[in-house]
Amino acid sequence: MDKFTSLTSVAAPLPLVNIDTDMIIPKQFLKTVKRTGLKAGLFYELRTDEEGNPVDFVLDEPAYKEAQILVTGDNFGCGSSREHAPWALLDQGIRCVIAPSFADIFYNNCFKNGILPIALPQEDVDKLMDDAKRGANAVVSVDLETQEIKGPDGGTLTFEVDAHRKHCLLNGLDDIGLTFEKSAHIDTFENKRKATQPWL
Repeated sequence: MDKFTSLTSVAAPLPLVNIDTDMIIPKQFLKTVKRTGLKAGLFYELRTDEEGNPVDFVLDEPAYKEAQILVTGDNFGCGSSREHAPWALLDQGIRCVIAPSFADIFYNNCFKNGILPIALPQEDVDKLMDDAKRGANAVVSVDLETQEIKGPDGGTLTFEVDAHRKHCLLNGLDDIGLTFEKSAHIDTFENKRKATQPWL
């Protein structure tokens, strides 16, 4: 998993509430277990009409095509627990999502996949949403170490994050990476077990 330390990027505004995981990545795109190629399905029903033709959507606008930060509404990621949702966001290049609140399972899945979800009070999200609507001038900086967000005008917001999750993001540790941190202890245990219980 890629480390997340700090990020400076244009922030894309998506002022919708209750965006569920089916809206993030519809069911027809869940046939793969690969984490790549999923951006084609990201927000598919918002990006296309009923015939599948492109329609105006914020992440397809020139100013936001390279956006790595998404500012959105309350209860982001609700619905089913599909891990394809953070995978699709990552495949698009989104590394940070800022919202007033998140669904629990989606929130946890973000950390396990290298995305920083930041929950802020509504008034702070509203300010960042206004900033994000500036297009190419909507440059926002997120620093995980200091837990600060700097807007285009230099204003600073602070955010909370669980210490263990912060450690994992800063060091690029998913569940497998955390296990490998204990590899010496695992090897010691396995060698002792082989010596004392060779029939296992």
